[in-house]
Amino acid sequence: MNFFSRRNQILLKELIKTDFKLRYQGSVIGYLWSILKPILLFLIMYLVFVKFMRFGAGTPHFAVSLLLGITVWNFFSEATGVGMMSIVGRGDLLRKVNFSKPVIIFSVVSNAFINLIISLVVVIGFAIINGVHFSWTVIFAVPLLFELIIFSMGISFILSTAFVYFRDLGPIWEVIMQAGFYGTPIIYPVTQISSHPHYYWVAQLQMLNPMAQIVQDMRYVLTYSNNTNPTLWQMWHNPFVIVIPYILPFIIFAFGLWIFTKNSKRFAEII
Repeated sequence: MNFFSRRNQILLKELIKTDFKLRYQGSVIGYLWSILKPILLFLIMYLVFVKFMRFGAGTPHFAVSLLLGITVWNFFSEATGVGMMSIVGRGDLLRKVNFSKPVIIFSVVSNAFINLIISLVVVIGFAIINGVHFSWTVIFAVPLLFELIIFSMGISFILSTAFVYFRDLGPIWEVIMQAGFYGTPIIYPVTQISSHPHYYWVAQLQMLNPMAQIVQDMRYVLTYSNNTNPTLWQMWHNPFVIVIPYILPFIIFAFGLWIFTKNSKRFAEII
C-alpha cells in the first residue's frame, strides 16, 4: 500500500492529534509538561553534576550545552521507547483497518518531534539569557535535526518489529538507553575524557556514535565554542572515519524500514 496515499496521510494526522491530546489528558497543567519536564531534569542534572561535581568547569555556556544535550537525548529516548511498543499498542487498529504500517512509527516520531521543537524554544531562550551570541552556523541545526529524526525512525522500526516477537526487549532497551546516556557526552563535556592523553582514543570512539556526533554538532552550531565542544571532524582526521556516524543513521533507517515492511503483514496475526 502506498504510504503517500491520501488515506494514509489522513490517518497519520489523526494519530498525531490523538496521541498529542492524550499525552497529558487529565493532568492539571497539561501541555506545559512538555516544557517543564526537560527543565526539571536539567535543574537536577545541573545541581548534581555541574554545581557539586564540577563537570564542565571552564567550559563556556556549559549550562546551555547541558540543556541542549538533555533535550536532544529526550527526543531520541521518547521516539524509540514509545516507537518500540507502538505496534503492539495499536493491535486493535491493525486488525480492523488496512493501512500502511509505517504510519504508526511516523506518528510516534512526529509527536516526539513536536515536544522537541517546544523544548528547543526553551533552549534558545535560555541561551539568550546566558549571553550566547548566535552565528550563521545555526542554520546547520536543520540538517542535524533531520539526521536525528532519520536515526530515531530507523531504530524505532527495528525495535517495534523485534518487540512484536520478543517482549523482554522493553527492559533490555531501558538498560541500553541508560548506558547510552552516560556513555554519550551529555552531562559532561567530551574534553573531560579527551584531555587525558591515555584516554583520547575513548573520546574518539564516543564520537563515532551518531547521538554523540549529533549532540556535539548541535552544541557547536549553537554556542560555536569549538575548543571546548570539539566535534567529530576535529577529533578525527581520516575522512573515511568521519563520514561513519553521518551515514550510519540512513543505513539504519533503510535496514529498519526493510525489516519492518517485511514483517508488517504478520503483525496483526501475532499481536
